[in-house]
Amino acid sequence: MTCFVARGRIVLAAFALAAGALGAAAAPVPLPAYGAAAGKTTVSGLSAGAFMAVQLQVAYSASIAGAGIVAGGPYYCAIGNAYFSGICMGQVAIFPPSPSVMVGYARAFAASGAIDPLTHLAARPIYVFSGTEDSVVRPPAVAATVEFFKRLGVGAARLSDVHDLPAGHALIAPGAGNACGANATPYISHCSVGGKEYDQAGAILQHLYGRLQPRVATPTGKVVEFAQRPFAAASTGMAETGFVYVPAACTVANAHCRVHIALHGCLQSAQSVGDRFVTGAGYNAWADNNRLLVLYPQVDTSSTPDNAYGCWDWWGYTGSNYAHKSAPQMKAIMAMARRLAQAP
Repeated sequence: MTCFVARGRIVLAAFALAAGALGAAAAPVPLPAYGAAAGKTTVSGLSAGAFMAVQLQVAYSASIAGAGIVAGGPYYCAIGNAYFSGICMGQVAIFPPSPSVMVGYARAFAASGAIDPLTHLAARPIYVFSGTEDSVVRPPAVAATVEFFKRLGVGAARLSDVHDLPAGHALIAPGAGNACGANATPYISHCSVGGKEYDQAGAILQHLYGRLQPRVATPTGKVVEFAQRPFAAASTGMAETGFVYVPAACTVANAHCRVHIALHGCLQSAQSVGDRFVTGAGYNAWADNNRLLVLYPQVDTSSTPDNAYGCWDWWGYTGSNYAHKSAPQMKAIMAMARRLAQAP
């Protein structure tokens, strides 16, 4: 999301985007059940999706088994106020986010029962990435996220902190998208490390799940469009349609595939970039050989100023409980994951 801060609010530079179509125009089907493995659901995201991945991991720490955070700030950073978004994105040089303040809020929410007990976090693998050329969510904001998880007991063995790649604001996928240092749509780029292309989806998934089978050159599973309205009303900002990538191995009985939730950034939903995120972020290539269902929930742009760019709610446009387990967007995502785990 190309953005800058004006009067403390998120303001995104206007530009034209061609919204490609995913699949046919027919009405989306109900989300199928695949009998996915319980207790193996993980999450990752870019930018607003990364802020939401942090929220999901912290609020649902008993259920979410690990998180990948690409250019995202610490939990509850905006404190329910969009005017603090610039601080949370590292745009205010002399005033970075405070991990200690965010830890205090998280502990208070856990004590009240609004989120899961924080003791679960010590057992959760966390991957955090910040590109040195990211001009949108700057490195100091992401460094605060690393410190936040450290203070809540995530040790060095479980915390992967990648902050030395000359990347802009993007997910990094081999051979895909923009040059490494770009901060531009579709927010998918390619970067090399030691002469080898960096595979961020692979780095995230292997940190969260351990050693995996190699990625495939060409995914052969199916992208299923499904109706999100049974999970989230239009007032939540969520789109009519979400997507799930289903490897062939996950369609057989008793496959017990694991679920990974991949969250797009602002102006990166299917409404804005077509299938570029769902098929080009790199997750599907790892899914086929590793029995992974990849869930791609979607947020659309809307007429409300606080969600004009299709961002996940990390500052409170859906209500003051946006970072609690009762938050409408997080409840919807978790209900989708539970649906995937039901017997087919």
